[in-house]
Amino acid sequence: MAQEEGGSLCEAWARVGSLHRITDLAHTLHFYERWAPYYDQYRAPRLAVDCLSQALPGPPHAALILDVACGTGLVAVELQARGFLQLHGLDGSPAMLKQAQARGLYQQLSLCTLGQEPLPSPEGTYDAVLMVGALSDGQVPCSAVPELLRVTKPGGLVCLTTRANPSNLRYKEALEATLDRLEQAGEWERLVAWTVDRWELATSKLEEVPGTDGYIPGIVYLYRKQEATQVEG
Repeated sequence: MAQEEGGSLCEAWARVGSLHRITDLAHTLHFYERWAPYYDQYRAPRLAVDCLSQALPGPPHAALILDVACGTGLVAVELQARGFLQLHGLDGSPAMLKQAQARGLYQQLSLCTLGQEPLPSPEGTYDAVLMVGALSDGQVPCSAVPELLRVTKPGGLVCLTTRANPSNLRYKEALEATLDRLEQAGEWERLVAWTVDRWELATSKLEEVPGTDGYIPGIVYLYRKQEATQVEG
């Protein structure tokens, strides 16, 4: 059994490594179709939900949460463990959504390819929006971030993650420029930018950071959408 588990883990990270070199959206979605059985093997969901749950006011069971690029539902597992029960999810992969549905944790699941189409929700719907693991090169473009903000309620939270490994640094810089522009425009305020050294296992020796036992770093960002202001006069 131990040998089988080890083989599955190795295959999973080999598939992750291949994703980092995919830039075509159709190929990325096809990758996730194949990777769905191996998706439950990284730490980002727990770290992101830890950050969100400490900042979200009010009882967790009363908050309506959107899990964008929800994959197989790992974020929902972490959310439910902390008392969040009103969960919506969306993803661009039918295979991922099928596994997410099997968990029975989401009240609503939608097929949506963020970056090519808007989120299927009215403005100001959610108390919090999360996107864990999809903001990286070849996946969701930085230009999609304002759409996450749109569906968040005034005063609500947006929690995002990205990798900080060498092959993703250019995307990370572009993402942070987008986040900063929204803050400078008064759309939201940054609450947290948390760097985590042991984010997920490196997919090659070139990606490893010394002293992290083979892990690459990642970052959790947490923002609060500005409250609606009354028009003067």
